[in-house]
Amino acid sequence: MSTATPTDKTGARTEEAAGLITGARDRIDALDDRIIGLVQERMAVSAVIQEARITSGGRRVNLSREMEVLGHYRDALGKPGTALAMTLLELCRGRV
Repeated sequence: MSTATPTDKTGARTEEAAGLITGARDRIDALDDRIIGLVQERMAVSAVIQEARITSGGRRVNLSREMEVLGHYRDALGKPGTALAMTLLELCRGRV
């Protein structure tokens, strides 16, 4: 049986800090759930776009649009934003 205290679980040195960290982690977990839901929604919308593009005789991927997305994320979040955008684009490709 584990007898870990809140300070053990959070790395905090006081109960007050442990409580703050625990609450903030709960909020982060809720935000992560929302982010995952939004990514799944983005994937579904991307699939609709790809299907329409392919059905009309176009290519599955529009590279100029992907460059716009990369730039948008880079401008908003810096260099790590580019990596995040690449991951999103990868998740959203080829779902048709």
